[in-house]
Amino acid sequence: MDDAETDDFPAIDLEKVAFILLKARAFDAQEDVVEPDYGSNASDDQFREVLEAYGDDATHAELVEAINDLNWDEQCHLVALVWIGRGSFDAEQWQEALAEAEDGHTNHTAEYLTGIPMLGEYIEEGLSAFDISISDIEAAHL
Repeated sequence: MDDAETDDFPAIDLEKVAFILLKARAFDAQEDVVEPDYGSNASDDQFREVLEAYGDDATHAELVEAINDLNWDEQCHLVALVWIGRGSFDAEQWQEALAEAEDGHTNHTAEYLTGIPMLGEYIEEGLSAFDISISDIEAAHL
């Protein structure tokens, strides 16, 4: 990537993005709760209940916390990256997407992002639009 492209590159720490991406993938994979009063021993059932979205879900809480821990600029960059990933903008429209994310920023970014189905996929597609692969960083967090 040359210096002319750096103005069009999301200014967000890729390790933070990788962590959010991993949590978003886990959150996206969850299903609706089938048995709300799950009383079985988790180890006996091979921890199958982690695939269901219970109200006290640690995956959701960790994802929200990671997004809330981002500063204002990073949150705006993440939202713009998601928008590019879902096709609302393309990489050449980065500045436009970022300006719109900044104009619409609220204190509810985590709630907004976690309400987007396929959030993990959109983050990954957004990074891909900038020819960024974070597989090496992901591997370090597994």
